[in-house]
Amino acid sequence: MREFKHKVAVVTGAASGIGKALVEKCLNEGMQVVLADVEETALASTVDEFQSKGHNNLLPVITDVSKLGEIEALLDATINAFGGVHLLFNNAGVTGSGSVLEASINDWNWVMGVNLWSVIYGVRTFVPKMIAQDCECHVVNTASVFGLIPGVQTAGYGVTKHGVVVLTESLYSELLRKNAKVKVSVLCPGFIRTNLIDAERNRAAELRDETEKELTAEEAEGREMFRQLLENGMDPSELAEITFQGIRDEKLYIQTHTEFNAMITARALHITQGTTPAGPADF
Repeated sequence: MREFKHKVAVVTGAASGIGKALVEKCLNEGMQVVLADVEETALASTVDEFQSKGHNNLLPVITDVSKLGEIEALLDATINAFGGVHLLFNNAGVTGSGSVLEASINDWNWVMGVNLWSVIYGVRTFVPKMIAQDCECHVVNTASVFGLIPGVQTAGYGVTKHGVVVLTESLYSELLRKNAKVKVSVLCPGFIRTNLIDAERNRAAELRDETEKELTAEEAEGREMFRQLLENGMDPSELAEITFQGIRDEKLYIQTHTEFNAMITARALHITQGTTPAGPADF
């Protein structure tokens, strides 16, 4: 997909961070854009901001991406407003919390719902429609570089992002076998300047634990380090440019930070050579 003007894009997690930057890039390319987000106030503010710059081809849709019915409603709203969909960003995501042994079931259900089930729902709901349109379309599923390397301390986040990578690889193969005009990429960003670390603000009440778990000193230190890495990370607008170039080039894997490649290679070598990491530092 190389021509974007007058085409229709759908972006989940559109009210902030990476999603907001992708929306702006879509608008600058002359697209009509559907913005989906669970955070109603932030979504309204984002739409107002873009409209004040003269962008009026916007449709905000309050969407809890962890629920299939709301993803189906998002497709219906898109078709009713614009008649089709050509570019889909399954982008919404949260950090999750805790290790494999210490995260609660609510922690796991929350991160699995937003980070992985939402992508499954998005693909299953939108891609058949995109195939039926019989025109050039593209799907971008947001994973993370932590979907390519092991040893992520926030276990649920790593599990879901690895899942999104494999899901996208499988979809890529299926679309090739169908000779479909729909292409797909998995976006694997490194540290991006977003408010991802504060995603807890959007956790549904039914997925909150009755008693809030107090962070250990090690966990608090790790959280602060992660916050600083995000604050010093790549600007989301730069990521949006990289992503659109990846779409034009029909790349399956879109990366933003090549400095992680040594870790990706080390993991592959452990797998192919049958070696076992000596300790956390080897991850």
